[in-house]
Amino acid sequence: MTKQFQRICKSVLLTSFIWATVGMADSIPLFQGGNLDGWISTKTKTPAAWKTSEDYMEVVPGLGDIETTQVFDDFDLHAEFWIPYLPERHGQDRGNSGIFLQGRYEIQVLDTYDNETYADGICGSLYKLIAPQFNASLPPETWQTYDIHFVSPRLDSEGKVSQKGEVTVVLNGKTVIDRGLFERPTGSAAKQKQGVPGPIRLQDHGSPVRFRNLVLTPSNN
Repeated sequence: MTKQFQRICKSVLLTSFIWATVGMADSIPLFQGGNLDGWISTKTKTPAAWKTSEDYMEVVPGLGDIETTQVFDDFDLHAEFWIPYLPERHGQDRGNSGIFLQGRYEIQVLDTYDNETYADGICGSLYKLIAPQFNASLPPETWQTYDIHFVSPRLDSEGKVSQKGEVTVVLNGKTVIDRGLFERPTGSAAKQKQGVPGPIRLQDHGSPVRFRNLVLTPSNN
């Protein structure tokens, strides 16, 4: 049995376990294949037009980011992603995408299996805010899993952060960020207002990254 096959088997087992634990009545399936109902373009606010198949959606470079029409407070999010093999690209240009929590806080998606870049920009990071404890990436063209526990920052009556946000990130079954604290949005979302519910946004960063089995469960912390 090859090491790659063993990794795939472990991923399948992990996914089965996750579905057994998140399959609760209050879980919200954001995408489980077939169509992009409930998703819109962040550019045009029209229905999302990324490529879809029976079980995944795929970034169409140039069409821009997409986001859910629903907005959320605190939650647990399960997502699976697939990064194409792009050996001619390097650093942040190799298989880049992202999952923006509340549309403001980016969990990085990037091929960092054998691709060096800055620590707080590798797969598993809260981009440019919290670096993962280690690199848990699998090879490209392998389905990978994210399980994220998210608590948004709290603001006082003056709009200032009174309690930092908290995020735990489990990448491929390994906890790479454990209750990491943050108080501002990331990257292109830096100017967005905090303290209000927001959507799940998926990033078009020029690579045909795929996503499947996105399930959100609202939480009470």
